[in-house]
Amino acid sequence: MKLIKTLFSLVLLTLISCGTNKQQADLVIKNAKIYTVNDAFEIIESIAILDGKIIATGSSKKINETFEATEIIDAKNQFVYPGFYDAHAHLYRLGVTMQIVNLRDTKSYDEIISRVVSYQRQNNVKFIEGRGWDQNDWENKEFPSREKLDELFPDTPVVLTRIDAHAMLANGKALELAGITAQTKIEGGQVEVVNGKTTGILVDNAMALINKIIPEPDLKTNIQALKDAQKIVFDYGITTINEAGLERNIIELIDSLQKANELDLNIYAMVRASKENLDYYTKKGIYKTDKLNVRSFKFMGDGALGSRGACLHLPYSDKPKQFGALLTPIIDIKKIAKQIADSEYQMNTHAIGDSTNSVMLEIYKDVLKDKPNRRWRIEHAQIMLEKDFDYFKLGIIPSVQPTHATSDMYWAEDRVGKERIKNSYAYKKILEEAGVIALGTDFPIEEVNPMLTFHSAVARKDLKNYPKDGFQIQNALTREETLKGMTIWAAYSNFEEEEKGSLEVGKWADFTIFSEDIMTMPIEKVPYALPKQVFVKGKKVK
Repeated sequence: MKLIKTLFSLVLLTLISCGTNKQQADLVIKNAKIYTVNDAFEIIESIAILDGKIIATGSSKKINETFEATEIIDAKNQFVYPGFYDAHAHLYRLGVTMQIVNLRDTKSYDEIISRVVSYQRQNNVKFIEGRGWDQNDWENKEFPSREKLDELFPDTPVVLTRIDAHAMLANGKALELAGITAQTKIEGGQVEVVNGKTTGILVDNAMALINKIIPEPDLKTNIQALKDAQKIVFDYGITTINEAGLERNIIELIDSLQKANELDLNIYAMVRASKENLDYYTKKGIYKTDKLNVRSFKFMGDGALGSRGACLHLPYSDKPKQFGALLTPIIDIKKIAKQIADSEYQMNTHAIGDSTNSVMLEIYKDVLKDKPNRRWRIEHAQIMLEKDFDYFKLGIIPSVQPTHATSDMYWAEDRVGKERIKNSYAYKKILEEAGVIALGTDFPIEEVNPMLTFHSAVARKDLKNYPKDGFQIQNALTREETLKGMTIWAAYSNFEEEEKGSLEVGKWADFTIFSEDIMTMPIEKVPYALPKQVFVKGKKVK
């Protein structure tokens, strides 16, 4: 009976279509102000969608006369944008962080202790993990030490990761299990020792010793983490995530969930550039479905500025004996870059310090000689030498996070001094050389909300309107440049500009509907704008 009804419906639909000479669509959006972000940055009124793709664009009158739709949304003059990309984020890490102690926005070490104690009372776990602290937000801006954790948790390992994931605080039990002592030395990392005793602070490569003893989340936890994180990004209008550094097992889990229609989010997966992953994926080749694109490696060049792990040409201004460090010897970086260059894969390098940017840009130039259109990326491009901006003319793509500028602006000059800060977070200057710029958040280091990206890029201010004239306002982006950086330019950085990133015929129907226009509203109100509806491949996900 169900089959008969379905056939009857199809016949009836065909007769109606023939009778009206209209084409069939699944969904029509009409009476909207639609920013297509096409080459002409055209604004239109209506789009028609079939099988998840845009089949027509134009005026509401034209689309109405041409199409018979299963569903019609009268936008009533609301505003439609292409689904936002986050060009550098950590979806899986966000989800996992939601399962452990949340240390974001803590204002003191005592508040950290309070949250850890409260979490353990509620959960009584055998291994305590937390993430999100930032000593730069405290009155005492020095790294914490492990004594209080040792006193409260003498027999339970505690590991609390800094917000940037480039430093962590471990208690005595965790250090014992990891075999870390005051004599432990790690290339590309630091075990902090004061008066001959470990403080529990580990920076960059030293954290690997602790990571080995942290219990792996089980399959159920990993699935829940991905689903929890997807809900958050959909709520903010993000439809594609560039996932910056995944292991093979999580990539394969994402693929299986997407194929089972349990994850709708588009994911551009950067594979963590370990030897095992490099060998496997360069041999396997690019892997791509309608939702998953695996064609790049995430390589870690150095640490973070906040934990003084970013590698600088000259010492830190606020710690004259410290330079930061490259996480891998240059000879090995060249081998890795050559292996990737000999494959079809893209190399996307975390590069914060000016020394790291110099090294990586020069290596990119060398290994990509006679290899056009490879679109290798520099992630962050945070502290630059004047001479190194020219490298971006070679087709190297900058992938930056505008909220890093407005989060770091309070203390960044302390780290690098008055001269180096002039070529730091210099997004406009980089864009002028590169011609494109991909914008992201680096969440969960920063907040997920892409409207904060938009606001920081354009206003260069925090939510309290500080500083009055904007932080290095000469490096602000225009609203059009910012929207492109969150859509079509990000798509270009993924080799996806023919299928996503703008609202044009033949592309996937990924879009958001807002009641306010982020392109014209007062910039200070943009951070509070939220999408009313979000669609991925024509399917409503919010």
